[in-house]
Amino acid sequence: MSSKIVKRSWAEPYKMKMVELLKMTTKQQRVKAIKEAGFNTFLLKSEDVYIDLLTDSGTNAMSDAQWGSLMQGDEAYAGSKSYYKFEAAIQKHYGYKYIIPTHQGRGAENILSKILIKKGDVVPGNMYFTTTRLHQELAGGLFTDIIIDEAHDPLNLHPFKGNVDLAKLEKVVKKYGAKRIPYVSIATNVNMAGGQPISMANLKELRAYTKKQGIRIIHDMTRVAENAYFIQQREKGYDKKTVAQIVMEICSLTDGATMSAKKDALVNIGGFMATNEWDVYEEARNMVVVYEGLHTYGGLAGRDMEAIAIGIEESLDDNHQRARVGQVEYLGERMIEYGVPIVKPIGGHGIFVDAKSFLPHLTQDQFPAQALAAEIYIDSGVRTMERGIVSAGRKANGDNYYPKLELVRFTIPRRVYTQAHMDVIAESTAAVFERRKSIKGLKMIYEPKYLRFFQAKFERL
Repeated sequence: MSSKIVKRSWAEPYKMKMVELLKMTTKQQRVKAIKEAGFNTFLLKSEDVYIDLLTDSGTNAMSDAQWGSLMQGDEAYAGSKSYYKFEAAIQKHYGYKYIIPTHQGRGAENILSKILIKKGDVVPGNMYFTTTRLHQELAGGLFTDIIIDEAHDPLNLHPFKGNVDLAKLEKVVKKYGAKRIPYVSIATNVNMAGGQPISMANLKELRAYTKKQGIRIIHDMTRVAENAYFIQQREKGYDKKTVAQIVMEICSLTDGATMSAKKDALVNIGGFMATNEWDVYEEARNMVVVYEGLHTYGGLAGRDMEAIAIGIEESLDDNHQRARVGQVEYLGERMIEYGVPIVKPIGGHGIFVDAKSFLPHLTQDQFPAQALAAEIYIDSGVRTMERGIVSAGRKANGDNYYPKLELVRFTIPRRVYTQAHMDVIAESTAAVFERRKSIKGLKMIYEPKYLRFFQAKFERL
């Protein structure tokens, strides 16, 4: 008797060579830990966490090739050969001309903002990111959101929620003038929208418009390979192209970039700023010495640059991206089966649970996403993070930003967890969902000056 296979399973394109043992805790221990952390998952000790989904930044598992490259790191203060490998990998796979190494992405954001933004400038972008917007504001600029409206609707199934609304950009240009816009800030795979991609067609339209206006496009390319995978899977005319080819085309439509290599490039630390403009590069080369380190190491050890060079190439492998995004999709599908409200379509680097729908009895001022992240930790030791009103922070006048999206981010590190871990995460979230009506809101009892989501403390109402 023959059976017809309808759907074939996928498996990770790697095998495990080493494991890290995890600490198992009791619910009583977790309640104590989260109270001591002020109900802020960022303030938990990592040893008290079972499955850590706080971020995919620097939490990746490196390959044997990357670990081996650490022994080849040239730790010379100036002119390290590891820098030239790092530079060559970026030029080869991304196509940018001039490269400035930084300790991580926000180091690149700081330098770029100081060079390009002057007081009174306006920076349009496809939804804000926390550190990016802060550096733009500290440089005297004002961020304005030009992402399509669909990005703010968790249930909308638009395949490219990272797209720019060109009509919104046109309004900004008419209001302020092109000379007050140093660049349009474009993230590939928009984090705050739920890991949502921008389409190639939209990026091409944006490039044509900004070229007429004489405005740069600066690329936040932290998750560019994941974005390229979505283009390959969803956009007409790209199904036969490789992730590497699509990444190169994306980069060719922009004038410069910042990158946290701690995400796509599969390392634990590092980043860079890239530009195609000599004048911008020359100024950045001077500034990196002030804020990071010499222009041939920029706050990185030679071994870090070696690992990044290899990680960039590994990140562009089609099989890697299929498994990486496939694991995220598996977790999202399990949550949907349990009725947990999540951002759709499922994004690239994590699952984003809609806290407003999960906890409709809590107002946004009661920090529902923050409260939900704490409850999930208490239930199972799974650490997630808030992406809502706490992350959005305050305006210059002191008022809170009230983002339409109030989310809990379940960020999946690359090459770290198994499918069984995904089952535990989904089942824990479902268990909390069943008792959602009993969950209380929070009040903030300590608020730092900048990026409050990292260090703020709360207590239950």
